[in-house]
Amino acid sequence: MDRLLEGKRVLITGGTGSLGKVLLRRLLSNQHGQPARLVVLSRDEGKQHDIRVQYQHKRAATDEVIYRNFSERLEFRIGDVRDYHSVAGALRDIDVVFNAAALKQVPTCEYFPFEAVRTNVEGPENIVRAIREQRLPVETVVGVSTDKAVEPVNVMGMTKAIQERIFLRANLDVPSTRFVAVRYGNVLASRGSVIPLFHDQIKNGGPVTITDPRMTRFLLSLEEAVDVIMHAVATGKRGETYIPKVPTALMTDVAKALIDGRGIETVVTGIRPGEKLHETLISQEEAYRTVRRGEYFAVAPILPELREDAPGAEFLTRAYTSEHDLMSFDEVRALMVKRNLMVGQQDLALDGEFLR
Repeated sequence: MDRLLEGKRVLITGGTGSLGKVLLRRLLSNQHGQPARLVVLSRDEGKQHDIRVQYQHKRAATDEVIYRNFSERLEFRIGDVRDYHSVAGALRDIDVVFNAAALKQVPTCEYFPFEAVRTNVEGPENIVRAIREQRLPVETVVGVSTDKAVEPVNVMGMTKAIQERIFLRANLDVPSTRFVAVRYGNVLASRGSVIPLFHDQIKNGGPVTITDPRMTRFLLSLEEAVDVIMHAVATGKRGETYIPKVPTALMTDVAKALIDGRGIETVVTGIRPGEKLHETLISQEEAYRTVRRGEYFAVAPILPELREDAPGAEFLTRAYTSEHDLMSFDEVRALMVKRNLMVGQQDLALDGEFLR
């Protein structure tokens, strides 16, 4: 166990989402030290209430659970990253911020682009602005990004790319705070991802829908996503973007593995608005300023004022895309089994219970 967050006051924006819940559970386990306070900021009172009840080990809600909110180590705040006042209030007396609030479904962002801008761009700007204008003593801010931010072709990726640059630039505005980003691919079985869709289609007898038989994706679990975040907190330098080395797969192999010989039909429906055939975690341009750090890659900031000289460093020579180094079908199936994602396995990892 490391002591990264021992005694720290931590804010998780979007803390009731798939990633936010797993991150919160990890921090409550004290694997990274015991935080002095954990604050969850989100606009979903129902999800906050469910987590609060589970955290309190209560079967039903009581006034005690609700009104002891601010005296507990875990604090819930109703608010929205789009609103500066919500953000400024939540950031008071905070040491470490994890910005997991996002609009992340690609088609939704295509149909409502400005809504994506408000959450994915204005939200990060509100965090930076509050720290700067209120002169808050925040030590570290971690922005959660996505492979879709690299050479983006959809609104979700475009807004996430701007989020990365907002946090990158903030290191110049607020040199007393370290701003870093993490970037990763598809999270296995997170809410809104393809695996829950495949599960539902298989349970209903099919067909299973494939947008394009050539489509590939990076695959990692929610726990691995949290590992990336914590590694960035531990070793990330100001302005860097942290990226994991993760397996890649054909989505047809993922569907075939989950169907598991059931004789369920697959149909090709065509690429959805804003989708790519292959995702990229590190672009060709970024490769020349990217170094390996153990099981991770670190992309140096594009701004020369933030870049540190790395004499003798070995930089990548090509883009890092889901098209290369694909897993075999047997490897894909083994991964689905390992992650309890096969239809019919007990304790499917779709969001899980908050406390296990």
